Parts: sequence; structure tokens; C-alpha cells
Amino acid sequence: MQLANSASPDYFHKVVDCQWACPAHTPVPEYIRLIGQGRYGDAYMVNWVSNVFPGILGRTCDRPCEPACRRGRVEQNNREKPEPVAICRLKRVAADHKGDVRARMPAVAPPNGRRIACVGAGPASLTVARDLAPWGYEVTVFDGEAKAGGFIRSQIPHFRLPESVIDEETGYILDLGVRFEAGRRIDSMKALLALGHDAVFVGCGAPRGRDLDLPGRREAAENIHIGIDWLASVSFGHVTGVGERVIVLGGGNTAMDCCRSARRLGGREVTVIVRSGFAEMKASPWEKEDAMHEGIPILDLHVPKTFEHENGRLTGMTFEKVVARVDAQGRRQLVPTGEPAVRVPCDTVLVAVGQENAFPWIEPDCGIAFDRHGLPVLAGGTFQSSLPHVFFGGDAAFGPKNIISAVAHGHEAAVSIDRLLNGEDVRVRPPPTSTLMSQKMGIHEWSYRNDVSLDTRFKVPWAAAERALADIRVEVELGFDAATAFKEVERCLNCDVQTVFDRDTCIECDACVDICPMDCITFTGAGDEADLRTRLKAPALDLTQDLYVSQELKTGRVMVKDEDVCLHCGLCAERCPTGAWDMQKFLLDMTQAGPRARDARTNAEAA
Repeated sequence: MQLANSASPDYFHKVVDCQWACPAHTPVPEYIRLIGQGRYGDAYMVNWVSNVFPGILGRTCDRPCEPACRRGRVEQNNREKPEPVAICRLKRVAADHKGDVRARMPAVAPPNGRRIACVGAGPASLTVARDLAPWGYEVTVFDGEAKAGGFIRSQIPHFRLPESVIDEETGYILDLGVRFEAGRRIDSMKALLALGHDAVFVGCGAPRGRDLDLPGRREAAENIHIGIDWLASVSFGHVTGVGERVIVLGGGNTAMDCCRSARRLGGREVTVIVRSGFAEMKASPWEKEDAMHEGIPILDLHVPKTFEHENGRLTGMTFEKVVARVDAQGRRQLVPTGEPAVRVPCDTVLVAVGQENAFPWIEPDCGIAFDRHGLPVLAGGTFQSSLPHVFFGGDAAFGPKNIISAVAHGHEAAVSIDRLLNGEDVRVRPPPTSTLMSQKMGIHEWSYRNDVSLDTRFKVPWAAAERALADIRVEVELGFDAATAFKEVERCLNCDVQTVFDRDTCIECDACVDICPMDCITFTGAGDEADLRTRLKAPALDLTQDLYVSQELKTGRVMVKDEDVCLHCGLCAERCPTGAWDMQKFLLDMTQAGPRARDARTNAEAA
């Protein structure tokens, strides 16, 4: 059995499931505790360092952290529907209650003579700008719109994300001395390269929505709209109404935004129709729930066949009913049921069946290679294109994803740019650093609350339906108040406060084994991992989570702890008579652009 490599930052990082799952590795338990202490400004800044847009993401994040939350695992035998901590909505609490944090933003170093161009003012480009500007880089962001934000501003409806929040958080970045070229759409990569920037970052998103070329599409074109284009028109006030009977095609988050927007713009009968099964829809579960909560039905397993029209006026659509089946090779297929076609009357259709990258402004002979899917060919992990000083990130790099992934790309691309312009190998990725600090305050006292709350997840209040559905700019979710936020904070299991074992002081009394409420700890003979997992007090079935295995003890046994369902309650450390167990807070410091991201030689030369 290989010993647990707890010296590696990845070992304890992986135990903090929410932080491990976050593309930007936001230290979730740390900022949640700060919220519980009423230190909202501190909680906001902890977020800002990693995810850049706490107020925006606190309303719109795809929440990869929440399915990973340990709370959902340890409750599964005790709750009908175990639910994770409301991590995303707690992030919003920090943003809503933080006060004025402008004085806490980083100081800007004197100019270093290097110029960076960012194409598009979305989250990836703004992250690059945020990371590089404080180190003296002259960063210029080009965008065709009047304000920064990219698809955050144009694609997310104001009832989910008020424009004032976008203005505030993009403003923090632009105030670092970033030059914003509003209304300047880049239409030629060659022309941009001719401006002589030392590096170029392309973060223009995936700007083209997919269409459906079905019979009747051209004849009824006036009442059929591409979802992302329609949302942008709504956001900028170019569209203020919609037909009374609306069909939204597609099962992703864009489709959910389209249907809810249409409901507010006058659609009396708004229906989402998707070819997949309901469970296979790409929309986040809460997005589907929110749409249905507003009275919008979702018809699944309906394949669109035709647009029906009379003299060019859209009257409805026809669909073929299908059923999902798995063939002998394990492939999932949609098979027609043989039932008659379904006709759904409508006078407007919003097509939200996907997005794709489009780079018509990048000339084929400018040195940037693309793959057969139209995506740039990028060096692994560096976001560097075949033209060494041009980088891609966000949806422009790998296709449509989400805001937090775009932020993560921006951080990594900024490291690459910083290393490239300091003469270093961009393929070398500086590792993060980590610290472990004991939380012991007394014999049975810790600097964190280690009681395990039995509360179920608290619900975020909504604005009254009659008010919210009457105005597309009325924010639906109202956010937690301070008292409810505190109670939700207590549901966090503090997974970053690690159980750290010292084999030299262990006397093998098994007191920790007896007191552990989750049967996580076992003292047993050594063996390979597959064998050990079956010999623990409670079998360790989750192969994605490591076993914490000690060196051989005095009796020849080893201590094995299953990290998967540990409550981090500290009872093992409280019960241990020799202090062999300790509760130590793990802090991970991801390496971002700047001196830490460079080799020691370069830093010495700069000094």
C-alpha cells in the first residue's frame, strides 16, 4: 500500500471537495466561515482573488462546487433529498454586504513596457487584465459594445443579474489602469497584430448560435430568432415584446433564460421543447426548476420536424415523438415511437440549440491553426496558440462552457503571458503553495465551530411573482439576509480543517475508532489499496477520494482513514489522549501571474 502523500498540496486540496471541483479553486470553507463571522468584506476579497466576479457568480455560477459538497454525501442515508451547502448564494451574501472594498484592490506597479491586447471584454479577458495590470503591463481590452462584460452583460437576463452588479465588478478591473476600447470590434487579426502588442489574448466567446434548417425556416424567418442574439437584443433594449404563444427549442441554460425572458415580455403560453429526455437536458437543475416554478412547461423527447406558416406568418411547429434507448454497443439513441406528429401552435420561436465558435476575423494565413471543429489548436494547459504570442481562453478556446471556467482560463493564460514575456518556458506551470495550521485553542476547543448542524438547506426568498413577471429588470432572487446566511453557514462541514495524524505519538488505543461517528478510521494490517478498502470499519467505496494511510505503527498495523465521508468534527482529536490527531486548517495559494509565477533566476535579475 502506498502511503498517503499528504505533503503534496493536492492531497488535502482534494479532500476539500468544493474547492477541488471549482475551476478557479476558490477556498470555499474559508470564505463561508468569514461570512459567519460577519466579515463580509474579507469574504468578498478571498473570493475576488480567485474567482474575480463574486457578485456576478453569486447569482449566475453553474456551481460545480455544490454537487461535490460533502454535505450531500453524508446526509444521503438520513434525508429524502440530501442537499449541499448553498455555496453559490453565500457568495452573493459576501458581495451584497461587503461595503466599500475599493481601497483593498491591488496597487498598480510602474509600467514595465510590455503591451497586452485582449479581444472581447468577457470574463476570460477581464481576468487576464486583472492579473497582469497590477504588475505594470499595459493592457488594452477591445470590445464592440459600449460596456465591458461580454456575454455576462448581453446573455444573462437582468432579472437574474442586475446591470449595476456587472458595472461594479467590471469597474474594479478597469480601475486598475486597464484601457477599455469600447465600440471597437476587432475584424482582422492581421491588423491587430500590426499594432505591435507583445501578446494578444482572444476571449471573444462563442458568438454564433446554431440554427435549425427545417422546412418552413426561411418562409417564417421573421418570427424565428436565434436565442443568444435575441437575448442580446432584449438586454440592450432593442426588443421589448414577444408573441403571445412562444416555443423555445433547446435544453440548456440559454433556453431557460429565453423562456423566462419571453414570459416577462408578454408571452402568455411559453413552452420549452427539447429532443432529449428531461434528465439529460444540459440546463442546470435549478434553472429547470426556476422555469417550471414560473409556469413554463418543458416537453421532452420531441424532435422538431417543420415550421408551419401561412403566407409567411408562423403558426406552429410539428414534432416527432421519440423514446431513448441504449443499443448493444451502449450507445444512447432516440427512436421514433411511431405516434402521429405533434403540432404545437405558436407565433414566435426562439432557437437555443447550442452555440459554436466563429472566427471570421482571423485570417487563415496569419499563423494560427484551428482543428476540424473550428477551435484553436492550443498547447496543453498553457492556452498558447500556434502563433506563440497569441493566446485563447474562455468559450473561444474550447467552446461554450461557463463563467467560472472562463475565469480559470484567464488565470492560466495570464501566467503563460507573464512567463513568455519574461523569457521563460510557458509549459512550466508553477505549483501552488499550501499551509497547514493547527486550530487547537484548548483541550476541547477549536478556532472553528465543529458542531454538525442538522438543518436542511435554507431557501432563498424570491420577489413576488406578480411583480417579478411584470418587469424583466426586477431581480427574482432576493438573496439571504444576514440571519439566514449565518444558519446556512453552519451547515458547512469545514472540510478544509483537516484531520492530521502523527504516528509517532499514537499509542494505538483505538479511542478515535470508537468515537468516530462515520466509522472513518481503522487500524489494520497493511495491504494494497483494493484490499484495504474492503477491510475498513466501513468499506471505502468512493474510489475518487483517497485513503489517508500512515506509516507502519509499533504493532505493525497502519492507520487508515477514509476521507470520503469524514465530518471534520474533530472528535477523534478531542478523544485522543496523546494528541496524535490534530485539526489543521489547509490553505491553498494558487500561483497567479507575477513574480511568484516566474523562475528564481528571472526574479533575481529583476531585483
